[in-house]
Amino acid sequence: MTLDELAWDDEGLVAVTIVDARDNSVLTLAYANRDAVEATMRTGATHLWSRSRKTLWHKGGTSGNTQRVISIDVDCDGDALVYRVIPDGPACHTGNTSCFYRNLWTADDASIVASIEAPSPPDFERAIRHLVAVIEERRGASPETSYVAKMLARGVDGIAKKIGEEATEVVIAAKNDDRGELIWEAADLIFHTLVMLAQRNVNVDEVGRELLRRAAR
Repeated sequence: MTLDELAWDDEGLVAVTIVDARDNSVLTLAYANRDAVEATMRTGATHLWSRSRKTLWHKGGTSGNTQRVISIDVDCDGDALVYRVIPDGPACHTGNTSCFYRNLWTADDASIVASIEAPSPPDFERAIRHLVAVIEERRGASPETSYVAKMLARGVDGIAKKIGEEATEVVIAAKNDDRGELIWEAADLIFHTLVMLAQRNVNVDEVGRELLRRAAR
């Protein structure tokens, strides 16, 4: 779809719902004209149209609470957009994370509320979080009783050698067209990479942000 196909209203605007790409929480409802959408697509930063000031504005340009736009989706009628963003600071001028921080009404049927459960994160995400916690927990353990502690004690060179070995085994598994072996070896490679990140005090979320930055490009 192109900008020419959007159903701009009489003032040349479309509604924009801004959503946190990490958990799909709604942050802001605003409006954008063509210039704002083009600026957002060009810079990867949230740009909107202020209906009160009648001017284009860069979200966070003054406050510093900027947003990195990961994607822009269009609704079925073409008159509303969703900006999926990684926020750097609160979205609301009040300092709240979201502009929707006040409740007007909630169903009083407890069974309905209780039936709404947050979806479980994907297996890969749960596994990574678990491994990160285990690696951190065993950082101070004895190398004689903990494999993680033993690897950390080997330092960067020792861990790097192991990563090189595991990477080679991933390639061999792929060449052998062995699905089970490939999954096994990929898990080994990812695990030892996490150990290296822990050794160098790099948080996995830093890697995640880099991947999201690349995806936005």
